[in-house]
Amino acid sequence: MFVSIVLLWFCFCFILFQLKARRPKNFPPGPPISPVLGNFLHLASKNPLKELGKLRQTYGNVYSLFLGTRPAVVINGLKAMKEAMLVKATDYAGRPQDMLTGDVFQRKGVTFVDYGPVWKEHRRFAVMTLRNFGLGKKSMEERIHQEIQFTVKTLEKSIGKIMSPQVMFHNAASNIICKVLFGTRYEYEDETIKKVVRWFTEMTKIANGPWAMLYDSVPYVSYLPLPFKKAFKNMELYLDFSNGLVNEHKRTRTPGEPRDFVDCYLDELDKQREDSSFSEEQLRRITFDLYIAGTDTTSNTLLTGFLYLMNHPQVQDRCQQEIDQVLDGRNRVSFEDRHNMPYMQAVIHEVQRVANTAPLSLFHCSTKDTELMGYDIPRGTMVIQNMESVLREEGQWKFPHEFNPENFLNEQGEFVKPEAFMPFSAGPRMCLGEGLARMELFLMTVTLLRKFKFIWPEDAGEPDFTPVYGITLVPKPYRMKVQLRSEQ
Repeated sequence: MFVSIVLLWFCFCFILFQLKARRPKNFPPGPPISPVLGNFLHLASKNPLKELGKLRQTYGNVYSLFLGTRPAVVINGLKAMKEAMLVKATDYAGRPQDMLTGDVFQRKGVTFVDYGPVWKEHRRFAVMTLRNFGLGKKSMEERIHQEIQFTVKTLEKSIGKIMSPQVMFHNAASNIICKVLFGTRYEYEDETIKKVVRWFTEMTKIANGPWAMLYDSVPYVSYLPLPFKKAFKNMELYLDFSNGLVNEHKRTRTPGEPRDFVDCYLDELDKQREDSSFSEEQLRRITFDLYIAGTDTTSNTLLTGFLYLMNHPQVQDRCQQEIDQVLDGRNRVSFEDRHNMPYMQAVIHEVQRVANTAPLSLFHCSTKDTELMGYDIPRGTMVIQNMESVLREEGQWKFPHEFNPENFLNEQGEFVKPEAFMPFSAGPRMCLGEGLARMELFLMTVTLLRKFKFIWPEDAGEPDFTPVYGITLVPKPYRMKVQLRSEQ
């Protein structure tokens, strides 16, 4: 009996040893690897960004972790980030496929598609179509201004009251991209937009959270009824929603006269050969990519911005002085006005820096055997960008650890953008929604600051700037007091 137990124990230890991953020769260093789970617990902690920062202090700007037996390289600091994302951009432009995000998105659309012809075709089409529909032009400005008026009306109803801005900003950003994609918008109380925003919010919380990390580390758990199943359910719900809108477009469109992104894609489908990568399934998936890219980062950055503006009233006052001076009685702001508002530009960029809305970006993957900072990186290695290590890197910023618009102003008070500012990542996988987000942030922030004063409620206690972690960082729910500036 004793011999049997000893043999069983040795067999168990041998199996665990075989399941333990090993670092290849000249691979970046990292913490000890546990059998089966690898370094899962480092990424599944309550504060993974803090954990990644500690590992950087121990192992340097390029180190390795293992999700189960899957190797991953974590990139920190501007120098390493530039080498990977800009200098050797195509070497690191892949997407890891056999993970929760890959399974949820079925490797279709554009954001989670691996580097190759399908991704290139759809990325090119999406960029060109968004540009043709006015990204950076007056028509896009008009869409944004139309939606801002609904935000203004919501705030006017709350004059002198205490309100929560979370739903308002999410709905506004959602409606703007919805107009671009589907040519439609929803009233803020409409159940449809409430459901869509909820689907996105839940999915982004799951995508970089502990349940996703467990799914990616231990493939067998994918069959268990655990919380990550919610991501699959929400994707099904979105695809049903998108399918209804696409079918409506097919009934009402006039070929060659596109009204929105969906019409443009259907026009493209009419031209394609049978072996084309364009399909209705791809269309439904790519609308999801663009919808979430145009909603989550913008709304969360706005929430962060007004949280800081209320708690730095001197910054809010200086913004309003500059706005009044530049607009000088004009009815509304133009995106071109940003060139005459250096302080306002500095504030918005500083909000983006401290918000760090996509803290680990989206995971990349090496497309071939390559190198990084002297280490060998085999093909198929997952690459994780620690964006906080760049956006708060000492030596790159005057005030790396505090909210201060002076980070983007030179001695003459002119707006400058340090090369360490890369909230949308960099290189070929840069966020598709960057242009739209920049325009929305400027036009909405300036319009609202021109009309209203935002005050931290007296009974709200000390503000908590610690965000809720997920694939995007979300400010904890807070309340604001709204006053008309004309009443000051």
